Order: sequence, then structure tokens, then C-alpha cells
Amino acid sequence: MLRVVLVHPQIPPNTGNIARTCAATGTELHLVGPLGFEISDRYLKRAGLDYWPYVKLQYHESLDSFKVIYQELGGRWIGFSTGGQYNYVQFQFQRNDWLLFGCETQGLPADILADCGATVFIPMSQKGVRSLNLSVSAAVGLFEARRQLGYLV
Repeated sequence: MLRVVLVHPQIPPNTGNIARTCAATGTELHLVGPLGFEISDRYLKRAGLDYWPYVKLQYHESLDSFKVIYQELGGRWIGFSTGGQYNYVQFQFQRNDWLLFGCETQGLPADILADCGATVFIPMSQKGVRSLNLSVSAAVGLFEARRQLGYLV
């Protein structure tokens, strides 16, 4: 089962939009703290609309507490980063991958990237544009993984 992981997200509407995407696809969403907002934030709730009952949400207060769950369940960490090794469409996703995304301003920390089984990037056509919005990146990555695994039929 694919999982989306947001490490230290800072902007509530981005997280809410990603939660909505995860609800629509039946994908677990793991939030790794510290967060830049409260889980009860009204902007977070608003972005997720009335889909929150359908979100398989797991909150981890720290990276260490998240690692415990990850080690129990297994799989690979796939880090999304502007400096990733592989173009995301050329990378072969697996059913038990954890798709990791960092905070909006700094991305994934170097120590987390080092722990990833692989890092992937979403190519930008314009040199001056570094990255997409976090919620867009998560949707693009998740849907490519789902496409490869045959989940879109």
C-alpha cells in the first residue's frame, strides 16, 4: 500500500489539499511533526472540506516516532526533492513505498534524504522555477505511482 508522508509541513491549506487527495485515493497520510500549525487549524479543515472522515491520517510527533512505525511495516522511503537522483516518471515505484515530502520552504532535511532508498524529482521546464507547490507535487507523485501500479483502472 502506498503511503504519503509530510515531514514538518508548514502551510495548513497545502496539508488539507493533500489530505483530500489521499482521501480520494484511499492512501494513508502520515504527518511528521513538528508541524507549522495545529491539527485543528480552520484552514487545514477548510482545504480538506468534508472529506476528513475518509482520510486515513496518522500523526507522529517526531521523526523518531515515525521511524518506529515505518520499521514495523517495512517498505522503501522515496524522497521527493528538487535534487533527486531519478526523474519520477522513470523511477519504478513499488506497492509498499512511502512517498516522502518535506516542508514547503526547505524540502526534506539532508539526513532524511540520506535514509531514503531513492530520491526522485519532478522536472521543471523553466530554469527559474525551482519546484511546484507541495500539494501539487504530492498529487503528481502519488498519481504517477498509482498509474505504474495499475491503480487507475
